[in-house]
Amino acid sequence: MPPLPPQRPSSRDSAIVLIATLVAGMFAYSVVNGIVGFFVFISAIDGTNKAGVIVGAVLLAVVGLGGGLGFGLVRKPWSRGLGLGLAIGWALWSMLTAGICTGLNPSLYG
Repeated sequence: MPPLPPQRPSSRDSAIVLIATLVAGMFAYSVVNGIVGFFVFISAIDGTNKAGVIVGAVLLAVVGLGGGLGFGLVRKPWSRGLGLGLAIGWALWSMLTAGICTGLNPSLYG
C-alpha cells in the first residue's frame, strides 16, 4: 500500500489559528506595554528625564510595529496572526492612551 500524501490543514483550522494568535499577540503587547509604560511613567514623574520617555516610546514602537512586521514576513498562520496582534495591540494602546508612550504624543517630548 503506497503512503498517503500529507494533508493540508483546512482553511477553518488556519482561521482558528490566525484568530487565536492574533488575540495572543494583542495580549502579549498589552503586557509589554504595561511593564514598559510603568517604568516610563516613573522616569517621567519629575519632568526632567525626557530620555527615558523617548527610549520607552521607541522600544514600544519597535516591539509593536517591528515585531508585527517581522512576524508577518514569516508567512505561517501562527506568525502572521502574532504579528497582526502585536501591531493591532500597538494601535489600540495608542488610541486608548492618546499616544502616550507610543511615540504619537509630541507634547511629552518637547
